[in-house]
Amino acid sequence: MPGKSFRIGPIRPPSEASSLLLQVTRGCTWNRCRFCTIYRDTSFQAFSADSIKKDIDSIASIADTVRGYAKAGRWDLDALNAHLASIENDDERQSFYMVASWLLSGGENVFLQDGNTTALSSGRLSDVLVYLKQTFPQIRRITSYGRASELSRHDAAYFAELKKAGLDRIHSGFESGSDAVLSLIGKGTSQEQQIRAGKNVKAGGIELSIYFMPGIGGKALTAENAEGTAQVVNEVHPDFLRIRTAAIKPGTELFEDFRAGSYRLCSDDDKVREIRRVITLAKGAPTSIVSDHMVNLLQEVNGRLDTDSASLLEMIDRYLDMPEADRRTFQLLRRTLQAYAPGDLKNIPAGRLAALRESVMQESEESWSEQMNALIGRYI
Repeated sequence: MPGKSFRIGPIRPPSEASSLLLQVTRGCTWNRCRFCTIYRDTSFQAFSADSIKKDIDSIASIADTVRGYAKAGRWDLDALNAHLASIENDDERQSFYMVASWLLSGGENVFLQDGNTTALSSGRLSDVLVYLKQTFPQIRRITSYGRASELSRHDAAYFAELKKAGLDRIHSGFESGSDAVLSLIGKGTSQEQQIRAGKNVKAGGIELSIYFMPGIGGKALTAENAEGTAQVVNEVHPDFLRIRTAAIKPGTELFEDFRAGSYRLCSDDDKVREIRRVITLAKGAPTSIVSDHMVNLLQEVNGRLDTDSASLLEMIDRYLDMPEADRRTFQLLRRTLQAYAPGDLKNIPAGRLAALRESVMQESEESWSEQMNALIGRYI
């Protein structure tokens, strides 16, 4: 008999906010990145196909219950919320909420967790994908995380098999395309592996979404971070380049380097200039740059590199051309959820804006960068 709950991992991309989360592995196969602690206390585990299918059966059973609250094409949300409130077990309540939210959002997208699901053999993962789509024929997109080092071990035929079974998109945290930066942050991969992995994923017919972390190389490697990333984008032509502004958090090795003085934080302006450099160097790539996370200062920077670079650069330059006091004021307001775009400064009362401008300029660049880093870290 199917259970009343199923496994749900800790993270997913913002673009998968309305997706069903199905955990097929636990933890990360590498787990040694010097900027990340998400899986530090979790041993990697790849679940068996039978175990994952049991979770799919549980999801199907919960879905049947949820659908009972839909009459004549309309949801009885009061009754659905009452049912949710009546569930006493935390895991069962979380599972019911996940399935209900998924179905109310259309029930079309699924995200496979955790950090490196492509570590499963292609046969096991394909078996799961086929079973998932048989159970929920309405599914239109299935997405997964995959480490570049793992992806680079497989040829295009491997990814073509997964595509045929139902995998549509792979998210991969490249973070940087610079070997110097990758070594500094302990990523356990190389630019060569990234390029090989990306080309094979694309050749297999699967969409590729890679992540870039402006500022992760610190002051010393800010140019290398941007230029190496642009080189990877030009070689691979990923479908998406997603911006994830770096925040160096306490408890990580990079933060210890910062405290010891061997690592200098990039300012928000440094990070914006890195994004500008990537756009400039990769402006011919058929890739969409996406800024879809709260950690990003200029969240309006979205568009195609091959068609929208001029407008993207203009947007960035408008910000960089602002007086430093205004840039800092916007950074503070953005990081405290009081502004979305630089233009929002015009909505601030003149007296308050003048006081903010004076206040933010009292800090040294190093002190200001540290404060902004701490604020960014709250959203990770």
